[in-house]
Parts: sequence; structure tokens; C-alpha cells
Amino acid sequence: MYRKLALVLSVIFQPLVIPTLMVVTLFYVVPEATIVPKAAKWAVLLLISFTTLLVPLLGLMGLRFSAVINSLQLPDRKERIYPFALVSVFYMMTVSFFYWKLNIDQLLIVTLSLVTVSLILMTLITLFWKISAHQTAMGGWVAIVSVLSLKFTSGPLFYYFILVILLSGLIGTARLYLNAHRPSEVYAGFLLGFGICYPVFYHFVIN
Repeated sequence: MYRKLALVLSVIFQPLVIPTLMVVTLFYVVPEATIVPKAAKWAVLLLISFTTLLVPLLGLMGLRFSAVINSLQLPDRKERIYPFALVSVFYMMTVSFFYWKLNIDQLLIVTLSLVTVSLILMTLITLFWKISAHQTAMGGWVAIVSVLSLKFTSGPLFYYFILVILLSGLIGTARLYLNAHRPSEVYAGFLLGFGICYPVFYHFVIN
């Protein structure tokens, strides 16, 4: 039972889902954080989900069916390099599109850029060490919600902040329970995502 729960958590909150959840946070949990028109938010969110979740997922499935990787769960460190690099390219294209073509909100572009930088650094680290992708993503999400909580001190946002922290802990525990990572890899992943996102996001939101 616990193993199934750990698998469910790992799948639902897989790293490709987190950028969409970050944007949901900006658009709907803290709507005053961006200047994106209310009528356009749903369309922008769908576009981001398409470019950061669906397209990369299809790319990973292509690698799986072409036998470049043996499993979408990527248990082997060396097998992670090509998928991570491919997703990095997709994310760089997404950031470029939003910056050069849309450029509708600075904070949205900063968020997508931070996710992309975290992913690129994670890919480089993966050349030598199997750092946790789940916790890298969760660390970034926690960082963004942390900064927003400092700027927008509403009651619901505080509880949302607690929820995201609890989710991060649960997902980290799930990865350890599944023997997908060692504790050091889980902690390092979280610190990477948090360390990249928090100071830059703080600069743009608080300063």
C-alpha cells in the first residue's frame, strides 16, 4: 500500500508538472502577482502546460519507444542525461517564445527562466551524480511560494505555503521509500531548486 502511494505521489507530482503548478500559483493563488489579464490567464496556462508538460512528455515517450531509455522512471543516472538535455531544449524554446513573442509579464518569464536554469544545472550535475529531479522541482516551487508569502501576507497563501512544504516532504519521502534516491540526492535536489529560485525571485518580487 505504501509503495503504491509513493508511486502515485511520484507520478502526480513529477517534475514536468511543477512548472504548470508554479504558474497556477501566480495566476490563481496570488492573482495580484502578475499583470496578465484575467481573460488571458487560462489560455496562457494551457500554452505553458503544452510546452513544458505535454511536448516534453511526448519527447520522453519517443525516447522510450526508440529504446534510448529503458523506462520513463529513469532509474539509471546515465539514462537521465539525454532526456534531461532534451527537456532543457524544450524549456529554453519556451522561455525564448515567451520573451521574444509574448512578453506579457516579467514575473512569468522570470519563473520560466528559473525553472530552465535549474533544469540545465541539474542536467550538468547528472553527468556525474544522480540528483533528485523531483526535489529540484519542488525546491523551486517552495522558493517561489516562500517569496510570495513575504510579499502578499494573506491567510490563504500562508496555508498554501504550508501545503507546498508538506507536499515537498511527502514527495521526498516517497522517492526515498521507492529507493529511487539516497537521502543526499534528495536534499541536494531541493537545495538546488530552492537556491536557484529564491534569491532571484526575491529580487524581482520584494526589491
